[in-house]
Amino acid sequence: MKLHHAHTPDWMEQDRQHIWHPYSAIDSGLPVFPVQSASGVRLTLADGRELIDGMSSWWCMVHGYNHPVLNRAIEQQLGSMAHVMFGGLAHQPASDLAARLVEITPPGLDAVFFADSGSVSVEVAMKMAMQYWQTRDQPARQRFISLRGGYHGDTFHAMSVCDPVTGMHSLFRGVLAEQLFARRPRRRFGEDCLMEELNDVRDLLEQYSNEVAAVILEPIVQGAGGMWFYAADYLGHMRALCDEFGVLLIADEIATGFGRSGKLFACEHAGISPDIMCVGKALTGGYMTMAATLTTSRVASAISRGDPGVFMHGPTFMANPLACAVANASIQLLFDSDWQYNVERLERGLKHGLAPCADLPDVKELRVLGAIGVVEMRQPVDMKTIQPAFVDAGVWVRPFGRLVYLMPPLVMGDEDLAVLTAAVYQVLDSIQSGD
Repeated sequence: MKLHHAHTPDWMEQDRQHIWHPYSAIDSGLPVFPVQSASGVRLTLADGRELIDGMSSWWCMVHGYNHPVLNRAIEQQLGSMAHVMFGGLAHQPASDLAARLVEITPPGLDAVFFADSGSVSVEVAMKMAMQYWQTRDQPARQRFISLRGGYHGDTFHAMSVCDPVTGMHSLFRGVLAEQLFARRPRRRFGEDCLMEELNDVRDLLEQYSNEVAAVILEPIVQGAGGMWFYAADYLGHMRALCDEFGVLLIADEIATGFGRSGKLFACEHAGISPDIMCVGKALTGGYMTMAATLTTSRVASAISRGDPGVFMHGPTFMANPLACAVANASIQLLFDSDWQYNVERLERGLKHGLAPCADLPDVKELRVLGAIGVVEMRQPVDMKTIQPAFVDAGVWVRPFGRLVYLMPPLVMGDEDLAVLTAAVYQVLDSIQSGD
């Protein structure tokens, strides 16, 4: 890990020696840039340079950094209680948050289980589904149908329902649960779904009807598995198919929740309610690691009435009061803002600003939905080259594979967005031209 500029702080040597960064080798040689502070939509590096953040720190900082309302929520909660175990105890921040989540999520999701991260919330959802069928005297229902191109997290059961090719199945073959996979929807967002696109799932349900606990998918937007935006009515047909075969439907809204796609939750594009829903990332405005798994009274009651009469999960830091307090503040801050207008504004800006990229020969396709902009390249990008180039251009963009994408904070202004999108074009043009 090397920095390309002076003023490298002393602690970066400790980082280089001891820290394993995500999806990286212990000393990968990939550049790592030390952040000194962050405010609004900008990161300030140790050498004083400011970067416009196009990633919302992996999609969670929807209100930007160092927001006074969220800071105040943390400070006020810290004065009374930083943490207390949730086993046998309760506190108002968690109670208020659960009630708010039930209020704003699709109808019927009345029970809330708090988790530590998005991956864990998916684990919880899958355990809920399996335990539900245990209590219904159908213990063989332990498998899941997932869509190719999907991503649901890095923990073991979450990994098992990620795309079997782009995921990590080959590394953990033999110990990873073997799930069932259907082709992803081919029709794009804004188009009508073709009924034949459901044939894969129908065939799997017919063949494995006694083994399937649930279908799990990312509504509308397949995130880290490929940034694919698919037809909204596919969700409605999937809901009907799950009802027809009597299986549960799990919606992973970790990336799409809290306005990113133009609706508060992506399920709203099709007007459906899943049996289980996972939320995270923007839940706390990016301030604390926290997620939640919501389910119906039917599922919750069945689990609670069956053997052993409890849901078998309980994280140490479940419903951390600081996280709950800042989540309550973040949700209120979102509702107090004109977030729908902001997402529409960002969508227009992304379409306009990224449009020149379509003329670059190495670009395969542009896709924009809500506050998500994607430039799909024909070949994987070279991170050793492209990451420093973005930093030199004054922006923070973190591509992966063939995807150069933007998920800016929802509060980003038009001028900053224009600089951000112009930098994407500038960097892609300079790299492929060899400048």
